[in-house]
Amino acid sequence: MADYANESSGLTTSRPKSRSNKWIWIGVPVAIAVILAAVLGGVLGSRAHNKHKNSSADAASVSPSGEAAASQAASIKEAVGLFPTATDSQYLLPLYPSTTNTAAFTTPTFHESSNSALAWPKDPFQPAKPAPTSARSDRPRLIAPSYKWDALPQLIKNDPYLKFWNDTIFGNATQYYGLDPVKYFMDGSSGILDNAREIKMRIKAFAYVYRMTNDTKWVDRAFVELQNAVGNGTQSFGVDGQDKWNPTHFLDTAEFTAAFAIAYDWLYDAWTAEQRDQIMTSMKFYGLETGLNAYSNSSTGWWANNIEGNWNCVCNSGLTMGALAILGDDDSGLAEQILAKTIPNALSNCIWAVSSDGTWAETANYWYFGTTGLAEMTSSLMTATGSDYGLLTNNPNLNKTGLYHMYVTGPGSLFAYGDHGPNKFSTTANAILFWGDVFDAPEYVLFQRDQHDAPEPWSMFWYDPTVAGAFWDGMPLDHFFDNSTDQWGSMRSSWTDENALYVAMKAGTLQGHQTHNDLDDGDFVIDALGTRWAGELGSGDYNSPGYFDSDDQNSPRWLYYRKRTEGQNTILINKQNQIVTAHPTVKFDSSETTQGSSTVFDVPNDSTAYFTADISSAYDNVTSFKRGIRMLNGRKQVLLQDDIDAQGDIMWRMHTNATVQISGTSATLTIGDKKLQMTILNPPDGVTITQGPAQRFDDDPPLPSGATDQPNPGVTVVMINLPAGQYSLQVLFNPQWDGMSASDFVTPPSVPIDNWSLTSHDSQ
Repeated sequence: MADYANESSGLTTSRPKSRSNKWIWIGVPVAIAVILAAVLGGVLGSRAHNKHKNSSADAASVSPSGEAAASQAASIKEAVGLFPTATDSQYLLPLYPSTTNTAAFTTPTFHESSNSALAWPKDPFQPAKPAPTSARSDRPRLIAPSYKWDALPQLIKNDPYLKFWNDTIFGNATQYYGLDPVKYFMDGSSGILDNAREIKMRIKAFAYVYRMTNDTKWVDRAFVELQNAVGNGTQSFGVDGQDKWNPTHFLDTAEFTAAFAIAYDWLYDAWTAEQRDQIMTSMKFYGLETGLNAYSNSSTGWWANNIEGNWNCVCNSGLTMGALAILGDDDSGLAEQILAKTIPNALSNCIWAVSSDGTWAETANYWYFGTTGLAEMTSSLMTATGSDYGLLTNNPNLNKTGLYHMYVTGPGSLFAYGDHGPNKFSTTANAILFWGDVFDAPEYVLFQRDQHDAPEPWSMFWYDPTVAGAFWDGMPLDHFFDNSTDQWGSMRSSWTDENALYVAMKAGTLQGHQTHNDLDDGDFVIDALGTRWAGELGSGDYNSPGYFDSDDQNSPRWLYYRKRTEGQNTILINKQNQIVTAHPTVKFDSSETTQGSSTVFDVPNDSTAYFTADISSAYDNVTSFKRGIRMLNGRKQVLLQDDIDAQGDIMWRMHTNATVQISGTSATLTIGDKKLQMTILNPPDGVTITQGPAQRFDDDPPLPSGATDQPNPGVTVVMINLPAGQYSLQVLFNPQWDGMSASDFVTPPSVPIDNWSLTSHDSQ
């Protein structure tokens, strides 16, 4: 499997030639990144954006309500255009102007309206007693009913985001049109999932553009892609027989089924009767029939049994979409049988991947796959049959998962702990648009609409154009997630400054993450000055022997560097892995600072936050170990402290792309023209700072027979070494901010972690 760690994890494997290094997070695979960059309407450089006015006179003296408020919000939206001025070319995160606009940058809200030029009309399909097997009579029925297609052209005219996305989808579809059909590639144990998701991505674009233009060339091109996926094209595609869509790796089968369902439903009236029959027959044979069998077959349907993660969501979703697409057209009863399985199975499993605090139980990147599947399934059921059947309500914390995604995203990409997964292709973060709509969370919609992966067909129908305001207005800078499985904290100095300080640290359990986690209690990341200074390595090679065997202590997974404790930004004792049965406890607090409406935010001097964890249970040969991280000096500095009593050698580790220059008990990290100074405060006797490559120790246990470990070129490990003993190891990080002199930095007092408070480190 290709290594895409540098796209999603926060660490690159080579240093940049110029400018501030930025660890790339890309929601589309490298293979098509250049194509998308060419057609995103300048998204990688500058966006359609009108100059913001710096005048409070822009706001009405008396706020209107009702239709007047909706009309005013639409006028402001049209005048301002897209809020970001550009998208960062490496992180692919939005860049905001340094300005104040009291008319546009207001509290997030939805302005209800009955004006069809500003808001979606009400769905005319309102069944009194919804049933999964009773679908609407008109087409399409999946996600985008005909009434929305009818309303969309006028909404596009009046909403700059919808217009930008529409233009982008057309551009992408044009590029896909000229490409050969997706070539079959079996990627070892990862199957043909990339094939399935790329085909699904193309079908969505082709079908969308056809419905907006009525140009049948898009129907013809979609049919070529479908024929290719069942081996009826000009090139071979997989094995003959019912295993063509690789049901042993059922994600593949599910995503192919979803692609065929979209094609069948969205292009329903454009197909000939023969084409429609061919598509349905293929979808049934390769997808739905193998899916029905999977629920009673442990080799293909293991994901249906107590699996609270992306597998369950994606598999149930694809099968649901396929069944809904052919419901009423197929008289075999297969669709009805599928729906009788998928809905209760997802209710028992998929929806519980969202923890009580909103965190996705696998990893930050697997949130994309799981929530996309859940949103597609839920939205399809709602539009096709009139109900979500409990998918939105049975887990009362599902509404928090948008907040999780917002806070796990820093200015230097995701806090991408654990595995980051395969290429995303058709998978985006746009489920958050759906969650924002159904859970009345306008801040979710406002956050996601500015992101680089927003322009795609789902967004056109999940987006509520009555949304107004700025997501950051009133948004707390900090949030702490306290479910024991996850337990992590997120702190920042701004939501809109690409150079902001961002710190995140985690200390949850090391099991129960669908074997996608690392042995990483105490792991942290730091962003500042437009780059990531302490970052993550991401996935190992999914085809490595034993990589997914289990999360037991002796699992082969823990032999690979990127999964071992030594591959994380935490502490090693005697160079041994952490104990998988660890049960850390955490403490956190925040000054509860919120950003105002302006993108320019002056942080109050007393603004701070901290996160501490007792991770003693993660180690042998440790009497006690508490780690804490906090922001200092008006969120301009970071203190990382380890209060530890260990009976073995102690090694503090941090992974960075920086060039590291060590001087005594300090080190200067340099990336491009930016610098960060790290210093050991009150250095204990015997302490040393060293640097080395990000690779296994020579005396690590051997890899499984025939296995090799992934190299990590361009990544340096900064190490602080101490002999066994009792210490308070305090490391101060000082980003070298423009205009800030040495005398502007503070040296905090030494305070035991047990005594930390919001004021414990005030200047004395």
